Amino acid sequence: MPKMKTNSSAKKRFKFTGSGKIKRKHAYKSHILTKKSTKRKRNLTKFTTVHKADEANIKLQLCAK
Repeated sequence: MPKMKTNSSAKKRFKFTGSGKIKRKHAYKSHILTKKSTKRKRNLTKFTTVHKADEANIKLQLCAK
């Protein structure tokens, strides 16, 4: 039986922190930026962690077994 492949799109979107949490980027930063405030755009630039409910699915996609 062949090895399972890591999901390539997930590999590009998520990274692990040192403590094992999963980092992700914010959405809504790609277009229609003129109506968004500077503060809002600046805060969308930063990384945040993935919600606890989604962690298991993302780990399955990232860790090919």
